[in-house]
Amino acid sequence: MATVFYFLFMIAVGAIIGGVTNALAIKMLFRPYHPIYIYGKRLPFTPGLIPKRREELAHQLGKMVVEHLLTPDGIRRKLMETELKNDTVRTIQQWVKRWFACEHTVAEQLQLLGINAPEKTIHAKACEWLEKVYQQWLDEHQDKKIRELLPPEIQEKIEKWIHEVANYIADRALYYFQSGEGKQRIAKMIDEFFIGRGMLGNMLQMFLGNVNLADKVQPEIVKFLHHRGTREMLAQLLLVEWQKWTDSSVSTVEALIGEEKVRQSLHELVAKAIETSGMLERKVADVLAPYRQRVIDEWVPSMVEKGTRWVSDRVETLVEGLQLADIVRTEVETFSVERLEEMILSISRREFKMITYLGALLGGIIGVFQAFVGLWV
Repeated sequence: MATVFYFLFMIAVGAIIGGVTNALAIKMLFRPYHPIYIYGKRLPFTPGLIPKRREELAHQLGKMVVEHLLTPDGIRRKLMETELKNDTVRTIQQWVKRWFACEHTVAEQLQLLGINAPEKTIHAKACEWLEKVYQQWLDEHQDKKIRELLPPEIQEKIEKWIHEVANYIADRALYYFQSGEGKQRIAKMIDEFFIGRGMLGNMLQMFLGNVNLADKVQPEIVKFLHHRGTREMLAQLLLVEWQKWTDSSVSTVEALIGEEKVRQSLHELVAKAIETSGMLERKVADVLAPYRQRVIDEWVPSMVEKGTRWVSDRVETLVEGLQLADIVRTEVETFSVERLEEMILSISRREFKMITYLGALLGGIIGVFQAFVGLWV
């Protein structure tokens, strides 16, 4: 009985020593949190290992995260996973559907987004954008001729249209001079002609007697306007003027019109477009309705595919720019020792307990051997 008690005692002592030693070693990883000094001398093993090496731990954790956990290849593989792409597409599609179902007017939605006086804001932004585009275009083309900027088919159509305009002008003039008002105008012009010639005019009137010159002149004017050569001459005059204008540079035309006049015309164009469109008074859902299926079924998947490929192609640059190692290091350095202890124990508490139990088991086994040695000796 004494031998059994001796064995049990040695096993218990060995187990207690092994378990307590391992538990103390685990505690000493974290405790004490701060160095302890006695008479100006720091006690050994204070502070604990992790508080003492916290900066080194933070540096190594940051390095481990970048080199072994969040590697560019790993991020790239994750980005290109079909499941991730599909989840992203579904999430964006749901968000887009909510926009397409919005019952607010465009003006109300803009106000909700923090844009007060939407019409004035849109007008100002549109004018600013249009002026910028116009200025860029002008800087690029100001030395070019108008003819160089017009497509050949447009020039051909305009030249054909000029012949039609010449015929139209001749027809309207013909109609006017054949009318009673036109005849009166001819008579008035003749009278003004004779009055302007003074005595010579009076002599001519006396010589012609009672002959009505308007009756003589009107048929000749009508005949002149009917003549094909007249119309060709008129068309040629218009063509010459058109060619002179198209041979002018863009800057010359702008100077002729006036820069301020151009800008005013752009502003009026924007104001008219906003007014006639009635866009601000329409519901967001109605405005976006024509594009609903195309955006959801085509644009969103295409956007996600292009976006993931863009990020994938630049993942090394992005990781380098984010400086993940520095982020992890900075965050760990700001953690209190208590928080570090809590984090590590929350992950490894079971393993630490098993280490304690293993120490007790090994201590018990050593106690058995010690008991055998003690009895043998």
